[in-house]
Amino acid sequence: MYNKCTTTCTEVNGLKKVIVIGAGPGGLASAMLLAAKGFEVHVYEKQGAVGGRNAMLELGDYRFDVGPTFFSMPHILEELFEASNRNMHDYLNLQELDPMYDLFFEDKQLTMYRDPEKMTSQISTHFPGNEQGYTRFMNETRKRMNALMPMLQNRHHRLIDYVRPRTLKALPHLALGKSLYDVLSDYFDEEQLKLAFTFQAKYLGMSPWECPGAFSILSFMEHEYGVFHPIGGVNQISKAMAKVIKEHGGSIHLNSPVKKLILSDRKVNGIELENGDEVVADDVVINADFAHAMEHLVEEPVLKKYSKEKMAEKKYSCSTFMMYLGVNQNINLPHHSIIFSKDYKENVEEITQSFTLSSDPSIYIHNASVTDKSLAPEGKSALYILAPVPNNFSEVDWEIEKLAFRELILQQIKEKTGINLSEDIIEEEKILTPRGWEEDYNVYKGATFNLGHQLSQMMYFRPHNRFNELDNCWIVGGGTHPGSGLPTILESARITAAWLAEGEKVKEA
Repeated sequence: MYNKCTTTCTEVNGLKKVIVIGAGPGGLASAMLLAAKGFEVHVYEKQGAVGGRNAMLELGDYRFDVGPTFFSMPHILEELFEASNRNMHDYLNLQELDPMYDLFFEDKQLTMYRDPEKMTSQISTHFPGNEQGYTRFMNETRKRMNALMPMLQNRHHRLIDYVRPRTLKALPHLALGKSLYDVLSDYFDEEQLKLAFTFQAKYLGMSPWECPGAFSILSFMEHEYGVFHPIGGVNQISKAMAKVIKEHGGSIHLNSPVKKLILSDRKVNGIELENGDEVVADDVVINADFAHAMEHLVEEPVLKKYSKEKMAEKKYSCSTFMMYLGVNQNINLPHHSIIFSKDYKENVEEITQSFTLSSDPSIYIHNASVTDKSLAPEGKSALYILAPVPNNFSEVDWEIEKLAFRELILQQIKEKTGINLSEDIIEEEKILTPRGWEEDYNVYKGATFNLGHQLSQMMYFRPHNRFNELDNCWIVGGGTHPGSGLPTILESARITAAWLAEGEKVKEA
């Protein structure tokens, strides 16, 4: 048991003590970087395993990723491990997927490749006349990416940051006033091809018709850097970072939910656990879902800009309906498959505007056992099925709708891919609804991809990595700058850890 003391750990052992709330990828990455710099790091996690939304789910002999199912831009993770005096490849076995994924439209199946020649061949076969648009998209978005990366890799906590050279250089590439769909319409004239390069807005839980045009970098990242599968699942990234934390002397406390922050006026002095124990620290890093943390970890009426009422007024991503199926057959589907609804725009509007359940949902299927035999027994498949749905602002009663929506998804898969996932071949099953995301994973309103990524909620207008409402408090993860998605969450960790360490004299490991 921890003593309820007011003495700081700096006075006790000379090391600055940092508590990280939540063992998601952002929290683990920041903890890894800080532990490598000599900080005394303690990570507190509600669940019994690390990862948060990036954890492993085990159902019998089947293994699944709870959330993210692929990784791009592996050089970012390599750099974080190098900064922690480690080689990422000693901890992870990353397999590049070739092809990256298949797209199922009503009249065709489009295979997406990183290799420009293969991709051009696919476009020539299915959308003749659009080949040059693809080449132009890659060349011009490469310039956009190079201009935007300095904005994504640096803090944005003052309005003056908008007139810094890096920001001014990026402005022409922000495609201000254009949506992601508008930007891709400059390159392609075929609707399905536009969707093939804009559906990635779903990674942010947004509509391509509303997502800012600058996010054309999402599909570019895949085509430029590739799509990777860590053997064992994307959850292995979290496990690898946790291992490095421990190697550097850090501690990870599982099954240790945090009840609230301990405050002295506006200064954070530590945390109180659900079991009543209090733990003091010099700094606290919040990796919990941001809106949930503001509502539950900080007692009213301390917050102003991020009070419970203010948070309810912000814009949030959509949610996801998840099915994890252990199937006693080899399923003839690629590693990644995206099945588009007949009217994709209508489906997106149902998810993000009218907040209704679609009768023709778009569906993503992750069949990773075709690549990774460790995920399912021989001759069997671990299927991860996801359908984007409205978040819990919709007030959909999932206890009533859950089973009917499950049946609809299975029927759509049968009709559009020919794969019949009948009850007699399903050995293991778990369903996770938006209500489950909120109750089991503390995701505010089940908004799986966090705060929306409208320009009004980006950079300076997103919660700052050094939290501006409380002292000695830091934010990491999808709810802060630069945003959601594993690569950007890792960048948030790099920003937060570097900022916290600035000017501190700690022992280098």
